[in-house]
Amino acid sequence: MPRTRSLRSALAIVAGFGAGAVPVSNLVARRVKGVDLRTFGTGTVSGTGLFRVAGAGPLVLAGIIELAKGAAGPLIAGRGRPLAAPLAAGAAVAGHNWSPFLGGAGGRGIAPALGGFLVLAPAGAATLMAGLVAGRLGGETALGCLVAYVVLVPVASHFHGRLGRDAAVSMLVPLVVKRLVGNSAPGGYGASVYLWRLLFDRDAPRKPPR
Repeated sequence: MPRTRSLRSALAIVAGFGAGAVPVSNLVARRVKGVDLRTFGTGTVSGTGLFRVAGAGPLVLAGIIELAKGAAGPLIAGRGRPLAAPLAAGAAVAGHNWSPFLGGAGGRGIAPALGGFLVLAPAGAATLMAGLVAGRLGGETALGCLVAYVVLVPVASHFHGRLGRDAAVSMLVPLVVKRLVGNSAPGGYGASVYLWRLLFDRDAPRKPPR
């Protein structure tokens, strides 16, 4: 029985990464408009890029699937595996951010993180969504998300206990690391680039022209 539980936990984590790694937004962009999102705009394979390329309809379709990607691993793990389920959610975010199908490129992990939180800690999903919406309304989506990141662990812990805390930590690690490492090494900005990446998810204080 313990071996069966261990195998299911391992399967959940591997499945989480595999589901997260499927580059849904890029597949939809290529199918609808023939565009590889890695070559468009900032090179981030994200819902924002898909919206700019293909519009709202494809974004809604892809967004639903991206949420499901983050939920798959935790659902396979089940509530009876309070360590494997958060790790599976974190693995989905990591797979999305560094997809082997895209040569290690990927998105920022927001959508699969929302899916993981919906299964494990809905208060975390509400917090992340609030930061996303507030940031978008204020013209700095990344900054709004960063504020949500700062409060995710205490909020998820307060409403969902240890499971919420572990889920928040597991998904925050790949979310924050991706902001810092970006899509490429910094060039010409010095060490301060990492501060701008942390705050605004870009290499300079000012927004680049679209």
